[in-house]
Amino acid sequence: MSKANQFLKEEDAVSPVIGVILMVAITVILAAVIAAFVFGMGPPEQAPQASLRASAMTEGTDKYIKLEHQGGDAIVMSDSNTKVVVNGTTLTSYTLGEYKAGETLYLGSDTLANNTTTPTALSVSTGDTLNVKIIDVASQQMIADMNVRF
Repeated sequence: MSKANQFLKEEDAVSPVIGVILMVAITVILAAVIAAFVFGMGPPEQAPQASLRASAMTEGTDKYIKLEHQGGDAIVMSDSNTKVVVNGTTLTSYTLGEYKAGETLYLGSDTLANNTTTPTALSVSTGDTLNVKIIDVASQQMIADMNVRF
């Protein structure tokens, strides 16, 4: 038997092994692609990107937080779309629509109001600092985190 024939005999098992490995790889890739479509693995939702400014506001003995939208995306101000938290307490039951650049909102102890309505006054003293967080409900991402000193 010549050396050339002996070399060809030893390579008989290589082709089926490579074929099986390729078939397994193709199956795994197809399964991953199908799973991505079935489970909806897409880019995560983005929270609105906005520049907000909070400041203390006093009218007589009543104290409020003045929230100004200085630019960026509009924020849908409803309790089902946006969570507003003041010192760990979530404000509820508000539907003010879109909050756009140039508009002002007022935060009270348990209320959120626009220019046409007045919220319940805060019970804070001079020197107190309140933390205001605005969170997008759909993406659970922070839109703003501000501290307001009275």
